[in-house]
Amino acid sequence: MAAIVVGGAFFGDNLSFISDTTIATTRTQGCHMRDKFKVNCMIVVPAAIIVMCIYIIKGISLSVPTEIQPVAWVKIIPYLIVLGTAIAGINVMQVLLLGIISTGIIGICTETGILASGNDFPLLEQTTFGNAFFNWLGAMGTGITGMGELIVITLLAGGMLEMIRHNGGIDFIIAQLTKHITSKRGAEFCIAALVSIANLCTANNTIAIITTGPIARDIARRFRLDSRKTASILDTFSCLVQGLIPYGAQMLIAASLAQISPLSIISNLYYPFCMGLFAILSILLRYPRKFS
Repeated sequence: MAAIVVGGAFFGDNLSFISDTTIATTRTQGCHMRDKFKVNCMIVVPAAIIVMCIYIIKGISLSVPTEIQPVAWVKIIPYLIVLGTAIAGINVMQVLLLGIISTGIIGICTETGILASGNDFPLLEQTTFGNAFFNWLGAMGTGITGMGELIVITLLAGGMLEMIRHNGGIDFIIAQLTKHITSKRGAEFCIAALVSIANLCTANNTIAIITTGPIARDIARRFRLDSRKTASILDTFSCLVQGLIPYGAQMLIAASLAQISPLSIISNLYYPFCMGLFAILSILLRYPRKFS
């Protein structure tokens, strides 16, 4: 069950319009999120369907729980707003702002009893509007604090990469990586290997993408690769490696919550393996043709 949850998280991260990996890949490659989403869908959705069928077959023999907690459908509204506005092509900062505001409104209304009774919003323990509002601000502060380390590492990685570029290191790396490459297929495999190695070393797909993104963009320009396909390659292969290493953040959190070993999760984690296979085939077979 933990592997299913982690696999679903990787799938959502792959196709999300507002995930940090999507923002990093599209910004470094200079393409729109919608276009990267189209390419990713063609590669990862078939893999997701196959994995879903495997889980359905394996789940037939399991007993269904008799008591299931009710779903608070109103809390899905912010996700639908974010998805709809992102697909419409609205700027990512505006999309995130709309998501934060809609989440706050629904959370405050839920806590104060306007939408539902009881304490459905765990961070808001008081029922008065003033306390609910300030606790909402506190919840946002907690979220920002949780991302603090990633922000600092990202700034350091960006500064280090610019120092390397200024001293000619990027040109040297590209020359060494591409001196035996003569085709677009080889260039795409080179980008895939580059982000995979970076992810193995950093155990963070966002940092790996930010670090290798500018190099991948230069390789794409040299071999005239489609920036949308390059962005998809960066995202899918970083996700593949993130699903293979037991010391990644996702694995450690899932293992901690489920109180099991990360290795036991990986042995049941089918989605990254299947997605990686389809990503490799997309390079070998030049698929999708429109973006290859």
